[in-house]
Amino acid sequence: MDYKQITYELQDKYLSPFACKDADTKGRRFPLEPCPMRTEFQRDRDRIIHSKAFRRLKHKTQVFLSPEGDHYRTRLTHTLEVSQIARTIARCLRLNEDLTEAIALGHDLGHTPYGHAGERALNKFTEFSHNEQSLRMVDYIENDGKGMNLTFEVRDGIFNHTMSGKSVTLEGQVVAISDRIAYINHDIDDALRAGVITAGDIPKRFNDVFGDAHGKRISSMIFDIIKESYGKNTVAQSPEFAQAMSELRQFLFDNVYTSPLAKSEEKKAIKMIEYIYLYYCDHEDEMPAQFVGGDDTVERRVCDFISTMSDRYAVRLFEKITVPESWSKF
Repeated sequence: MDYKQITYELQDKYLSPFACKDADTKGRRFPLEPCPMRTEFQRDRDRIIHSKAFRRLKHKTQVFLSPEGDHYRTRLTHTLEVSQIARTIARCLRLNEDLTEAIALGHDLGHTPYGHAGERALNKFTEFSHNEQSLRMVDYIENDGKGMNLTFEVRDGIFNHTMSGKSVTLEGQVVAISDRIAYINHDIDDALRAGVITAGDIPKRFNDVFGDAHGKRISSMIFDIIKESYGKNTVAQSPEFAQAMSELRQFLFDNVYTSPLAKSEEKKAIKMIEYIYLYYCDHEDEMPAQFVGGDDTVERRVCDFISTMSDRYAVRLFEKITVPESWSKF
């Protein structure tokens, strides 16, 4: 029995006419033997969750570099929050939750160690963007260079989750807006915990629009999208919420992301990533075999190698390169 046929029938019956149904996928770059239980988007979700790239997210910086507390977000907890928000929106809009979840879980797999600080370090030498790198991660890097062979729709959503892109599916568009909802709200929460800002620093106009607490802000943003998008071939916000959310994001840039307290160690992280990049450009043979040789430039392959590093692995590697080892003669 083809058990996934039940899923197809449920989707035909209940999903929005604007949803991307599993049966309508454009498929994979390389054909796979069908699974009797899971649809293709379910298989993509599982491939991402079981990947090394996904596990590494727990040791990659979100905003606060190397925080001592246990409660600050990492790239993994951010990813899970994006997934939760996106699935809530997708369910209410009667979109494909499996596709939405797969995109959300894979959207940040290409981030460098130390988050956007590492990205800025690499951009001094070459064009690097984490959304493009996330696509490279699932296409070429994971599984020892074989990639994950994901469906077109998941790959499109991963690549287009940033503000500069627009996914061809509503599910991908849901993930993109959910990413912003997640980081705006959890970065406020982390900044309050760290003492970078106080509750009184948040302008009253934002509390008037979104609410004055973490849960209230997230719920109001989600509900506004559902209200503005239900039954339509779009994922939209009301003008009031879109403007206020843009201004709240700018408030974070002005008061959190550039705060000396939040970024006290960022210069060190940037210098470290720069050093690692330049070192391996001159010593490519010291990289793992997967990144040695091939059709890509050495600069591209070094970026690929760095994107596989967690924060702590990058530190260990930097120490190995720069700190003399003890020796003895016996």
